[in-house]
Amino acid sequence: MSDLAKQPIRFLLSDMDGTLLLPDHTLNQHTIDAVRSLREAGVLFSLASGRPPKAMLQQIEALGVDLPTAAFNGGTIVKPDGTLLAAHYLPATTALIALAQFADQSDVEVWVFSGGDWLLKDPHGPMVPREQSGLGYPPVVVESFEPYLQRIDKIVATSNNTELLIELEAQLLPKVNGMAQVSRSQPVYLDVTALEANKGTALTTIAEYLGVPLEQTAVIGDGGNDPAMFKCAGLSIAMGQAEEAVKRQADVVTAPNTEDGVAQAIKKYILPH
Repeated sequence: MSDLAKQPIRFLLSDMDGTLLLPDHTLNQHTIDAVRSLREAGVLFSLASGRPPKAMLQQIEALGVDLPTAAFNGGTIVKPDGTLLAAHYLPATTALIALAQFADQSDVEVWVFSGGDWLLKDPHGPMVPREQSGLGYPPVVVESFEPYLQRIDKIVATSNNTELLIELEAQLLPKVNGMAQVSRSQPVYLDVTALEANKGTALTTIAEYLGVPLEQTAVIGDGGNDPAMFKCAGLSIAMGQAEEAVKRQADVVTAPNTEDGVAQAIKKYILPH
């Protein structure tokens, strides 16, 4: 924070769910206006999310984002014209380890994202309606994930039993150490992605593409997948409702997403500098 005046922020990379978006996955006008004020001040703005690319399109349009955006926690970075700036897939052997870890958990639903599709075996799982509402499109039901092993963008274990997901995260991490990223993007979602598919790498890649030094970047987020970009940015901002472990890794903490936390952070920490 003490260096903000010396290093004005030229680029802000923001998480979406739990940060820009309200709990019902909508944007409010205060957030839209705050992002517009950034653009008017000449500050670049883009999005980094655990979502698939096509589940970000509505927000990209609403916010007028015309820069590369990071989907799948940075696994896929898409230019405004739809071409790829970068793509990182989960190695097949690593995917099998993760799928085996989740296979016998009766309280856990397992989803695979591949080639833009949301794949699952049970379309009647209790977490499916929530995900479909957030993504804006339905899943594809498959008998096996094996045909998709060569191009998996993300595996998700999801459950309302958040303590179980914490346990599964701790169990899986040593098994895929050095081979994959494992993090809870939200309390009910445990994401497994390629090692290079993290928001820190995404920030570095996009900033380099834009010609902006990392010291002049800011990031904002609320989930366990956001500290990866906190560590790289010149300024890191955590949302007020984030878990304490996430907030401790940020430079500053703003209000929750239900209280216009992003708009407050932009006004307080970025525009004055």
